Amino acid sequence: MTSGAQQPRILMIEDDTRLSAMVAEYLGGNGLEVQVCGTIAEGVAALDPDRHDALILDVMLPDGDGMDLCRKLRSESAIPIVMLTARGDEVDRVIGLELGADDYLPKPFSPRELLARLRAVLRRGAIERKPARMIRIGGLEIDADARTVLLDGEPRNITSFQFDLLWELAGNAGRVLSREQLMNALRGESVGPFDRAIDVHVSRIRQAIERDAKQPKRLITVRGVGYVLATDAGAED
Repeated sequence: MTSGAQQPRILMIEDDTRLSAMVAEYLGGNGLEVQVCGTIAEGVAALDPDRHDALILDVMLPDGDGMDLCRKLRSESAIPIVMLTARGDEVDRVIGLELGADDYLPKPFSPRELLARLRAVLRRGAIERKPARMIRIGGLEIDADARTVLLDGEPRNITSFQFDLLWELAGNAGRVLSREQLMNALRGESVGPFDRAIDVHVSRIRQAIERDAKQPKRLITVRGVGYVLATDAGAED
């Protein structure tokens, strides 16, 4: 997601070039950055929920049905979706909303109304997707506000950098992160091929959160790739 200092980034999947150009110009003049794709294939290739803040999605597209895409996206992402359609029937609106659309706007529509609806879903999305400040995985509890780590209720001592590293891994639990991804996330810089600082910190974290640091079940090394915090580590508890 973008920060408050940046323009919200909107992806629009719409094959009507005149309409999409008008919408992009109007929204752009009102503080939103719009990227337009004319087909589902182009839109799927361009969409990045970590970069885009909302999606404007037409129902009738040359290479498929926007409702099918809405259903698929909603199973994978919480990105706000505003659907557009020439079909204004109530049944279609209900179907779109049931499939996971956040709002539904029949054509023809006013760009001003679209802007208002986008701002509304962006506000709701910001509230709903406010980052969690507490992560629990099995007996492991990480509190970002207090910057504490508990294992089975007992405090564990790690450095500030190690806490940030553990928080990044916990926020991506189940996903393998490379050393470079971790360093970029924490310091905004890459690691060199012989830089093993992350390895040292991971070793210290293991000593704090593993019952046996030599046979880790929580913080796992994926050889040649990076590290992953297991989501099922609680099975040992």
